[in-house]
Amino acid sequence: MSQLVLREDREGLAILTLNRPDKLNALTVAMFQELRGHVQQIANETERIGLVLVRGAGKCFSAGHDLADIAQGEHPPKPSFQADTIELLAELPQPVITAVHGHCYTGALELALAGDLIVAAESAKFADTHARWALTPVWGMSQRLPRRIGMAKAQEMTYTARTYRGAEAQAIGLVNWCVPDASFEAELGKFTASILANSWFSLRANKRLYRDTDGMSLRAGLSHEIHRTEGRGPDMDERIAGFMNKTSKLS
Repeated sequence: MSQLVLREDREGLAILTLNRPDKLNALTVAMFQELRGHVQQIANETERIGLVLVRGAGKCFSAGHDLADIAQGEHPPKPSFQADTIELLAELPQPVITAVHGHCYTGALELALAGDLIVAAESAKFADTHARWALTPVWGMSQRLPRRIGMAKAQEMTYTARTYRGAEAQAIGLVNWCVPDASFEAELGKFTASILANSWFSLRANKRLYRDTDGMSLRAGLSHEIHRTEGRGPDMDERIAGFMNKTSKLS
């Protein structure tokens, strides 16, 4: 039996790939079970994994929640299993990037929004189609989407159920970068490498800082940053010495 979520590690990068390409990576309980296992393992591997990339195999990221599964009646291991799994992904100590090409509809968009950053190919197609199927979100759409693009645009996406292409998604702030399909893989490689080149200590500390102060007033957030800082990382001296050494050679 083939794996529904693949994991590949590349020099500090953990790549999680949704792997039902024949079904456009439509999301099932079984897929979430495999995804959860990978996420739980990665959470304990901060010394060898500095960044996580979530993507889809084949023609697209994911067409969304498998409607056949919904119609047949799903049996997750416990209530809110999928939503809790998405939250575990969002709460990983390491930064998470979602890479989207092709379809990213509804449940797939809820999964994509767990990423700290979203990179899209021009072919990407984003939509919240809950209303089309007489459904309401239970995987985080009503909370993560307006926090990312603002309430007005989130309501627009939800009420119209229309599709937003990659460039348009970037324009409304849904994605951080939109790149041509032909250079998607190369740009992903450059992007992930540039992040991994930074201090993994700082990446984790800054992610915690952003998450811990989300929703605070400015005064409370500033106080949190000042008084609860994690300070200097163990690699600070080495990094500064390396920079100074490089600068001295150029002078």
